[in-house]
Amino acid sequence: MTQSSSDSAWFPLALRLDDAPVLVVGGGDIAVNKTRLLLAHRARISVIATRLVADMRRWAEEGRLTHIAAQASDDALRAAIPGSRLVYAATDDRALNRHVAAIARGMNVPVCAVDDPQPSTFITPAQVHRGAVRIAISTGGAAPVLARRLRAQVEAMIPDGTGALAEFMRARRQDVGAACPDITRRRRVWEAFLDGAGAQAARAGDMARAGRVLDDLVAGKAPGGEVWLVGAGPGDPDLLTLRALRLMQDADAVLYDQLLSPDLLDRVRRDAELVFVGKQRDRHTMPQADINAELVRRARLGQRVLRLKGGDPFVFGRGGEEIEALMAARVPFQVVPGITAANGCAAYAGIPLTHRDCAQSCMFVTGHARADGVLDLPWDSMARPGQTIVIYMGVTSLPALCAGLTRHGLPGDWPAAIIERGTRPDQRVFTGTLATLPALARDSDVGSPALVIVGQVVSHRVISP
Repeated sequence: MTQSSSDSAWFPLALRLDDAPVLVVGGGDIAVNKTRLLLAHRARISVIATRLVADMRRWAEEGRLTHIAAQASDDALRAAIPGSRLVYAATDDRALNRHVAAIARGMNVPVCAVDDPQPSTFITPAQVHRGAVRIAISTGGAAPVLARRLRAQVEAMIPDGTGALAEFMRARRQDVGAACPDITRRRRVWEAFLDGAGAQAARAGDMARAGRVLDDLVAGKAPGGEVWLVGAGPGDPDLLTLRALRLMQDADAVLYDQLLSPDLLDRVRRDAELVFVGKQRDRHTMPQADINAELVRRARLGQRVLRLKGGDPFVFGRGGEEIEALMAARVPFQVVPGITAANGCAAYAGIPLTHRDCAQSCMFVTGHARADGVLDLPWDSMARPGQTIVIYMGVTSLPALCAGLTRHGLPGDWPAAIIERGTRPDQRVFTGTLATLPALARDSDVGSPALVIVGQVVSHRVISP
């Protein structure tokens, strides 16, 4: 297969532009984007154009670029191009851009005719910036839209704190080099730092803690462990937060709940240890006190422990109890919120949780009964018009829930819905009333996980065509 000029002929490199002279030909919208990029790299910019659009005028008035108010004639170009590090031909006239490129090539000055790789000697790749970290993505000019799409995907993968991490490592590079003259040991120290709590601290801006972790590694101490309480959302893996996904890829061990789907666990690092600690009705695989103790034990062994919970860890997830245990044991931890089931399931079912016409507030309650089977709920606060009630873990107690709400004042024909396996591909939604929903759920064999929504908002349900 013969290679074209758009593939292997383009050689990627990083070019220092700090105070370097760069010429931009054009003062319109096309030139704005390139000029903005050059300003971010602190280039010394000259612009040849008869007129400038608003942004370019402002930059000229602020002294951030020099405006050469002239036509892009041969004389003007031959006067301005020599000495330039780069030239951008950025007008809306393709023929003029190619003419500028020809003159620049004749003077052996690198030139980019915007969106026209054929006459160009360099092209500008799509870029991801995180402080000192620069990631460039190029298709050799063949598919700029693809490059932009790939950039968006890379943006999602690179944490915002990566720039701070790179700056921390730059500042400590000489110290670590002096303390670890052996290159293999030095590399292992940095790898352990990047894979552990030190990098997490630096990304979060806690440079003091990052420094302590690095100093311990240089001194040969084993890195300490940490616990991450992460909300996995209601079920659809696409609803994971970016931070949750990153920690799932970094964890050494994962303690996970009953309600998590296999698709979510597929996002966990392949070699991480998976420990099921979920709870089912009348059967606890691991009591809560034992879960707390296991989190502490593993962290003290130096593990990065991911406590992965469905929904949000602080909404009926007992995250507060686990945090208290970690604090008492002086174990470092992080909490990453997730989309709670009320928000995710309601949205996927097309049911608004509030509505200007009928629901100005929303109440979350749990449908778990006491050991004696009694539902101890704030019935008087729940059985009110003008609000939505979202009931977690209410499948088994659904008849008692509906009866209790009608007994405390809501009519039997009050709208209600149950959402089974919300946000997942096999989601099922059943709508009815307080009088009909229990039988509907029983006849349809509804099981956990399921969420109950009570209120007039159910009547406003919308279904995408």
